[in-house]
Amino acid sequence: MNKYTTTSIPHHEWLETSQEFTNQVKLWTEPHRIQKGKGLKHPVNDFLFSYYSHPMGRLENWHPGLGVLLDSPTQSHFSNKHYREINGTIFLDPTLMHQKRIPRLRWVQKLLESTQDRPANFSCFGLHEWAMVYQSNNVRHRESAPLRLSQQETNEVIENRQIRCTHYDAYRFFTPSARGLNKLNPESDTVTELEQPGCLHTNMDLYKWSYKAMPWISSELLWQCFLLAKDIRELDMRASPYDLTEYNLSPVKIETKQGREEYESLQRSFSLRAAPLRKELINQLDLVLSIAEGKSNP
Repeated sequence: MNKYTTTSIPHHEWLETSQEFTNQVKLWTEPHRIQKGKGLKHPVNDFLFSYYSHPMGRLENWHPGLGVLLDSPTQSHFSNKHYREINGTIFLDPTLMHQKRIPRLRWVQKLLESTQDRPANFSCFGLHEWAMVYQSNNVRHRESAPLRLSQQETNEVIENRQIRCTHYDAYRFFTPSARGLNKLNPESDTVTELEQPGCLHTNMDLYKWSYKAMPWISSELLWQCFLLAKDIRELDMRASPYDLTEYNLSPVKIETKQGREEYESLQRSFSLRAAPLRKELINQLDLVLSIAEGKSNP
C-alpha cells in the first residue's frame, strides 16, 4: 500500500511561498501578456503559451501538491473540487477527483513509463522543423521569421538525410511530400509505442502532462517542466531552417557536421535533465491515482 508523509505549513510561511512562486512565474507571463497585447510574434514564447494551452493565470497559481497541510487557507484558487478543509486546515484530497479524470491520468502515467523505459534516439538532428516547410509555398513562421536558406537549399537538407521523427504531434505538421520521407509513420494510436526520451518534443511535453495533472501534482514540478520546455524550444527553433537573429537566437546549423554534433550534445543534455522530472511526475501521479482509485489510503 502506498503511503505518503504529511507536512504542515503555517499560514504566513505558505502564503510567502505562494507569493514568491507567483512573482517568479510572472517574470515570464507578464512580458508575454504585453507582447500579445501589442500583436507581436515570438517563436519561443508563442509556442509555450499557444501550442501549450495552459492559461497563464493558472500557471501563476501555486499548489503545494499531495501531503501538504495548509494552515488558515485564504486563497480562492484552492477549490473545494480538489481540496478538503478540516478544522482550519486545507489539503489536497485525491478522493475528490472526478472519476472520468482517473483513466485519463493513468494513460498519461503509462505513457511516461513506456517513454522512460525506451532507448533514446539521438540521430534525428531536428529535421522535423525542416520537414514542416519541405517543398512548401506556405512557410509556417514566414510572418515572424524568414528562412535562413533558400527554399531549394532547405529542400536539399531534407533530401540528403534520413528523417527519423518518432513524435506524432510533430509529424502531423510535416508537408505531404515530407511524410513519405520519414522512417516511421507516427499516429495518434501509436504514441505509447514510439515516444522515446531523446525526442525534444517528448521532453517538452512533460510540461503538457504536468499541467493536465494539476492541481494534483506540485506547482514546483510544473514550473521545472515549464522551464525545461522553454529551454528546449529555444534549441528546437535554433536548429530550424528559420533566421531568428531578430530574437537573438543564433542558429544551430544542422546542415553541417559541426551543427549536428552541437545539436546532439544539447539534445543529450536535455534528455538527462528531463529524466528525473519524468520520474517524479510518474511517482506523484501514481500516488495520487492510487488514493483516488481507493487502492491506497492517505
